[in-house]
Amino acid sequence: MKKIMVLGGSGFVGSQLCEKLARQGWLVTVPTRRRTNASHLLHLPGLTVLEFDVHNEVALTAALPGHDAVVNLVAILHGTQAAFDKTHVALPEKIARAALASGVAHVVQISALGAQDEQPSSPSSMYLRSKSRGEAALMRSAPATRDAGFSLTILRPSVIFGAEDKFLNLFARLQQIAPFVPLAGADALFQPVWVQDVALAVVRCLAQSRSPGGQQPPLVLELCGPEVYTLKQLVQLAGQLSGVRQGRGRPVFGLPDWLAWPQAALMELLPGEPLMSRDNLASMRTPNVAGGKLPGLALLGITPAALPPLAAVYLTQNQPHQGMQGLRQRASRRP
Repeated sequence: MKKIMVLGGSGFVGSQLCEKLARQGWLVTVPTRRRTNASHLLHLPGLTVLEFDVHNEVALTAALPGHDAVVNLVAILHGTQAAFDKTHVALPEKIARAALASGVAHVVQISALGAQDEQPSSPSSMYLRSKSRGEAALMRSAPATRDAGFSLTILRPSVIFGAEDKFLNLFARLQQIAPFVPLAGADALFQPVWVQDVALAVVRCLAQSRSPGGQQPPLVLELCGPEVYTLKQLVQLAGQLSGVRQGRGRPVFGLPDWLAWPQAALMELLPGEPLMSRDNLASMRTPNVAGGKLPGLALLGITPAALPPLAAVYLTQNQPHQGMQGLRQRASRRP
């Protein structure tokens, strides 16, 4: 029975992955700074929550022995150069050293479409450059020796959609209150992939027998859905599928660059996580679609799910007029 440590296991993708692993009888360890962050996972059989900061290399190295593999899902979309480096570069470096010290056989790194381990300084944004440098660090560590070390799998997903995503749901909620949507980066290309397909891809990579010690080259996969959309089309779909204006959605207007960059800069000043940042705009200069040179979900026997039928279900269910809140609202309007 395999024992897997999942860093970021309480998050959007991690929660789906932990459930799949637990349901298949695997032992799963989820580290978190606060146990309450993973309370929704405690019902899963064979799952253990450990309280420690994954950025603490001493604690990580102490917790890893006895695990067959480690999956890294920890990531941020917004932040300073220092924050990106801490999360996307320094943490993979710590994972590599801890894995080598603990005898972990397999490391699975969830990266991002557009990352380039061979030229980590070439991508257009801090986000993608830091993802690239993190990949490069793991690549250097994986073939440590012929007799010791770990095998490495790197998965590069496009934007991930699903019932709890912060992408389509965000644009759907925005259209509930805004009369129209002025959109930076409207022509940017994406190939959205379903969260369940990403989780299943990780499970199948872990199930494959890969020899440790650098005896196999690192495996890099691009995880993409079956269709390519512009950002404008995705925002329009979010409004339509969530039922805004009886399924018509709000008007969406693409902004020229001379307006897009100031808009993003202003959004960075608002409290909370920004809807858009200047680094996001820089990332979108690189098409978020499969390049065609690397294998994808088909290599793992996965047929990627289409976005519209799945998003139509959860975008509708997540609206205020649906569910128990919707029942209360309708009941209050009865004579």
